[in-house]
Amino acid sequence: MSAALPAVPLTLEGASVLHQMFRFDWAAWRLISAEERAGILAEVTALLAPLEKATAGDHPAQSAVFAQLGHKGDLMLVHFRDSIAQLAAVERDLARTAFGSFLTAQHSYLSVVELGLYESSNKTYAALAEEGIEQYSEEWNRRLQEVIGRQSAAMSSRLFPAIPDAKYLCFYPMDRRRGEQLNWYTVSMTERQRMMHDHGMIGRRYAGEVRQIITGSIGYDDWEWGVDLFSDNQNIFKKLIYEMRFDEASALYALFGAFYVGVRLPVSELAAWLAVDTGK
Repeated sequence: MSAALPAVPLTLEGASVLHQMFRFDWAAWRLISAEERAGILAEVTALLAPLEKATAGDHPAQSAVFAQLGHKGDLMLVHFRDSIAQLAAVERDLARTAFGSFLTAQHSYLSVVELGLYESSNKTYAALAEEGIEQYSEEWNRRLQEVIGRQSAAMSSRLFPAIPDAKYLCFYPMDRRRGEQLNWYTVSMTERQRMMHDHGMIGRRYAGEVRQIITGSIGYDDWEWGVDLFSDNQNIFKKLIYEMRFDEASALYALFGAFYVGVRLPVSELAAWLAVDTGK
């Protein structure tokens, strides 16, 4: 009897992503002089302004600032880099500015841009089985790496995206259910592929209005995936996520974490956001 095909789909990994959510200490900010505030603003602007622009090339390293809504924080920073080592550097650089002393971390999320290859996985596993190649052998691993290499090259722009130039951001983490009665990880790959295809078709209908970036966080953070939705229409977040609630993959298997929503705050407008001497 031939061995069952692997249940784990191949994945492609790209940019490393860090979300930082902060509370800003307005009381302490008001206590310092206008001259001190100006100096602090100049220092943090010099750090963030170059990072706001995507670097040239196939792997745009970029950061963006958002004014966060609600009690969960005041500022949300999003960083896309080639490695978590580079994320650690930008996190350190911000923390050691004078501006960083006015920030209190409320939450953070570490993940990596991920594309799942359900269809390619099924086809590749079946083809290798037909050739009689032993699972997890040296030849098996070599052939899988060839598939991953070809797919990574073809999807480079999706794996290493620039941060979309949209006014609003909605970020949330999610898991797949692992309960006693319903468990995503006991469903066959064929069924998971079918459900994910149907799930993806809903998102495609909103492609002109929202940009979605999925990141994987298994082994990186507390949830399994992170979802970033970028749009110039705030209501799209509600419409898209509500419609997806009726999708089988979400209705039966999705668990959602906290939602974080922000308005894009260009570094050039940070001074206005920080202004306390308004004359009013």
